[in-house]
Amino acid sequence: MKGAADSFDVAVIGAGVSGANIARRLSAYELDVALVEKEVDVSFGISKANSGIVHGGFHHSGHYLKARLEIQGAMMFDRLKAELDFPFERCGIVVVALHEDEMRSVEQLYMQGVENHVIGIEMCSRDRMLELEPKLSQDTVGGLYVPGGGIVEPYRFVFSLVENAVKNGTSLITSFKVEAAERKGDWWTVRAADGRSIKARYVVNAAGLFADEVSKAFGAEDFLVHGRKGEYYLLDRQTKAKPDRVVFPVPTSISKGMLIVPTVEGTVLIGPTATRVDDKEAFSTTREQLDTILKSARTMVPSISEGDVITSFAGIRSVIDEDFYIDASALVPGLIQVAGIQSPGLTASPAIGEYVKDLLKKAGLRLVEKADWDPIMHKLPRARELSPFQLDELVRKDPAYGEIVCRCEEVSEAEIVEAIRRGHTTLDGIKYFTRAQMGRCQGGFCTYKIIKIIMRETGMSYAEITKRGEGSQVLRGEL
Repeated sequence: MKGAADSFDVAVIGAGVSGANIARRLSAYELDVALVEKEVDVSFGISKANSGIVHGGFHHSGHYLKARLEIQGAMMFDRLKAELDFPFERCGIVVVALHEDEMRSVEQLYMQGVENHVIGIEMCSRDRMLELEPKLSQDTVGGLYVPGGGIVEPYRFVFSLVENAVKNGTSLITSFKVEAAERKGDWWTVRAADGRSIKARYVVNAAGLFADEVSKAFGAEDFLVHGRKGEYYLLDRQTKAKPDRVVFPVPTSISKGMLIVPTVEGTVLIGPTATRVDDKEAFSTTREQLDTILKSARTMVPSISEGDVITSFAGIRSVIDEDFYIDASALVPGLIQVAGIQSPGLTASPAIGEYVKDLLKKAGLRLVEKADWDPIMHKLPRARELSPFQLDELVRKDPAYGEIVCRCEEVSEAEIVEAIRRGHTTLDGIKYFTRAQMGRCQGGFCTYKIIKIIMRETGMSYAEITKRGEGSQVLRGEL
């Protein structure tokens, strides 16, 4: 069905990793789809502060929906990378036992993985663990190896999904905070806090931490999403402590533990903590948690140094209970709930897209495949990935590739301009798209240059430049 400009067959609320996968999957059909986001850009919620791990399928029993979707989703990443060109690598996962009594838990994880049909899962002796990961502590007594686990850059993943959905006809609507909804006949009217509204026959509530508030706005299920805060610390790419594989401790009853993650772009992530919080905007970090994270990480990889820490940040996971809540609303028609998507939500997200598509079909949405659907996003040139000869050739075509704006991450002016032209006009949006400001100096050298480029390309004044949207202005006074 083709509706008016503000009328859609499906509105997906929330442009994080779940909403982005759902929108892209629906873009393959003859539908008018809107992807609605309360922030000024996509991936600015839970998805930006993520461990970036494609999990191995052994942490949860197959009785859980999240485990089934995790296993299915993990298998979809190779094809998605080939289609969408985002950073992804199957580096493998090791779970480290530092005491003999922990090996009983490792054995349980192994058996769970076998039951879940995890490919190549392996119980390991001490020697085998140190062979796989020589930087591990000499106190290692054994562990688990899962070669299919991997790492992904989460925000680039979301950006690629959304760009491909938009390329295939999806309407992206940002700065649209859902405040109210009402149903007349077969249509929902969804209203934003600023007075804007859209209509949709079906709505998917993938609003992350705020899915409970969105559900109430629709008069649907009354559930509570509580936040589980995780603090992380990022180590410089020059650290000598970088492992070859994702390093897990033996998990606890509430958390998979504090990890050591060799990120796909070369830095090292350690964390997260797991603290319940009532404030869904509580993104501060503390010295106390830094000490806790460093202590935990050093038990597994002793060479980790505080001197390698270049920044800290926090993310908040969306928790309802032990499992995902993905189902058609039992109280109102035309609403699909996608809530409580905590770990392994990133891994499961491609399968969540498929699962929600099937729920919508069951609810009555007519699905007709597009003959011209294009799943491919072409690779963007990035200065730091090119040989000197390739870069010289590119500079001859576009001299802006020869102007390195971010020295730490070797990001050129041309890449900054491309990000802006794709709609990323905040400092954080450009950071997540290009990696500028993510290196050792954390933007100390390049932020001013980026601001000047944004002003030049958009006509925005310096006072309009923000870090992440309304309320985060960067400059005040006069230049």
